[in-house]
Amino acid sequence: MADYADFLAVSWRERVDLAPSSTWWNWQGHQVHVLRRKNADASVRVLLVHGAGGHSAALWPIASLLPKDQAELIAVDMPLYGETVSTDPSAVRYQDWVALLCAFVDSEDDGRPLVLLGASIGGMLAYEVAARAGAAAVVATSLLDPRDRHARAVITRFGALGILGGALAGLLPGRLAGRQIPISWVAALSKMSRDPGLSRLCTADSRGGGARVPLGFLTSFMTYRHTPPEEMQIPVTLAHPAKDDWTPVGISLRWLSRIAAPADLVMLRESGHFPIEDPGLADLVGAVERVVQRVNDGQTAKPG
Repeated sequence: MADYADFLAVSWRERVDLAPSSTWWNWQGHQVHVLRRKNADASVRVLLVHGAGGHSAALWPIASLLPKDQAELIAVDMPLYGETVSTDPSAVRYQDWVALLCAFVDSEDDGRPLVLLGASIGGMLAYEVAARAGAAAVVATSLLDPRDRHARAVITRFGALGILGGALAGLLPGRLAGRQIPISWVAALSKMSRDPGLSRLCTADSRGGGARVPLGFLTSFMTYRHTPPEEMQIPVTLAHPAKDDWTPVGISLRWLSRIAAPADLVMLRESGHFPIEDPGLADLVGAVERVVQRVNDGQTAKPG
């Protein structure tokens, strides 16, 4: 994770926690890698959820900037990414990601409220898990509904074609569903960061943007029906990079504007899709801190 931390400003690098504990959790044939910064005295837990070009260690330097006394921090490597090992990677589908995280949330429940922090497509994953498993709040850097043609037009490298989305997904022969391809063939990883060096690192990293994913996973993601925003009962904060060349904020706002629960927008100034720039990084840390404080103040609570 030090290689990713090197892209932060010196003032931020001095605050990064580069020594989280590395643990494992077994779930249905997946040996799931989990990074932790434990603090039993913290009244709130924050679960970091990465997207398709990242992994827990890549995003840990940013997440660890949240003061230790405010929250216990947890980050999971989803199957196909990071250090997680799966018995049959070719069989992994987006539904497995949702089910795995819901099970993880349930297994980790110790009575303290949970905030889900999702990056990139991990934002919508965090949203879905909160809707299903319960949480105190969600903070997401984007809310991309892959069934929305506007989202499909920017998620992939193929623009409006929306590769493997919509009607195209039904044409994929079953025998090809397990075939694995580099995620870089599909995702526009060159737009990951405003810093070309960070984009190159993400693309080359075999734990993240350099990973291979089955075609069946891509189609399952592109056709997944997320919980409708009109049914969402968990507060959501969209902390969106203001200079995101990959996923424009307007697409996420299409979803955010329909959320039934309290929802607000924070723009991360001068930041690209991977928000390392100032002052946007400070905006992101501040947004999470405010959500944690609201949870501490009892303004949000886990349902039931």
